Amino acid sequence: EKAKLLRSQPAQIVEPKGLLYVQQREFAVTTPKDSSVSILGSDDATTCHIVVLRHTGSGATCLTHCDGSDTEAEVSLIMSSVKSFSNTTGYGRLEVHLVGGFNDDRQLSQKLTNQLLRAFDLQPDDVHLVTFCVTELNDREEKDTHFPIIYGIAVNVKTAEIFPATFPEKGPDEDLRSAHVLTGATLTNIYDAKLEQLHIGPYFWRPFPHVDFWLEQDDKQILQNLSTSPLAEPPHFVSHIRSTLTFLKEHPFPSRSLFPDRKPRIYKKNEEGLWEQVCSDKI
Repeated sequence: EKAKLLRSQPAQIVEPKGLLYVQQREFAVTTPKDSSVSILGSDDATTCHIVVLRHTGSGATCLTHCDGSDTEAEVSLIMSSVKSFSNTTGYGRLEVHLVGGFNDDRQLSQKLTNQLLRAFDLQPDDVHLVTFCVTELNDREEKDTHFPIIYGIAVNVKTAEIFPATFPEKGPDEDLRSAHVLTGATLTNIYDAKLEQLHIGPYFWRPFPHVDFWLEQDDKQILQNLSTSPLAEPPHFVSHIRSTLTFLKEHPFPSRSLFPDRKPRIYKKNEEGLWEQVCSDKI
C-alpha cells in the first residue's frame, strides 16, 4: 500500500535550501533538532536502493544510498549511527523504508533487496519495515525495456514525510565525492549533526587506470561499460561520469592537490540555508 502511494506521487523538485544531499555510498544522520538541515535526499538510483532508517522516539533519521558493495557492514553502520542519537530502551521503535531498483536484466536490484532484508533481519534490534518500494514494486516497462518508477527520494527530518524527489543541486563537491565512489570507497558518514557540519574527505586514491582512454570513448561506450543498467540511466548519467573522470584526471594524487593538510573540507549552512565552506583552521 505504501509503495502504491509513493509510486503515484510525482517527484518533487527539492531546492538546496535546508537540504543535505547524499551520494552513492554515503550516509547522513540527524534529528528534528537540527537547525541547518531539514531534508535528507538522494537520487539517480537505478539498481541501487535508498534506505531511510528512523527512530520514532528520538526522530533520529538516517538516509543512505546502497549499491550492494558491502550491505551487511553498511546496515550495521547505519543502525549504530541512528541508535547513537536514540534511547532505544525508552519510547519509540526503529522503522526502515526501502526504495529503488527495478527488474533489471542482471537481477542486481533483486540481489540488493535480498541482501538488505537479510542484513536488517540479522540485527539484534527489532526493525519494522514500513515502506517497501523496491525492484518489482518499483518497476515499469516501456517497449520491452524496464525502468525504475522512482529514482530518488527525500525525507523531511522534522515531519518524517518521505516523497519521490529530484535535486537540481547535488553539491557541494559533487565531482570529488563521485570520484571517491568511482575509486572504490566504502560507506562514508558525511555529516556531524552535533556540530551541524558537512565533512568531505580527506579522500585518497591511486591514479585512475586508463582515464584518458575512457574520456576518449563515445557516450554509448561509457554507458555500456560504466553503468550497471545502461538502458535505464537518467539522461545526465554520461555527462556526470565524464565530469568525474575529468576530475580524476586532474587529481591523480589527491594527497597533493586536494588534501595536502590531511583535513576534511568542512561546510556549514549559511543564513540562506546553503552550504558554505568553513576554514578548517577555525576548528
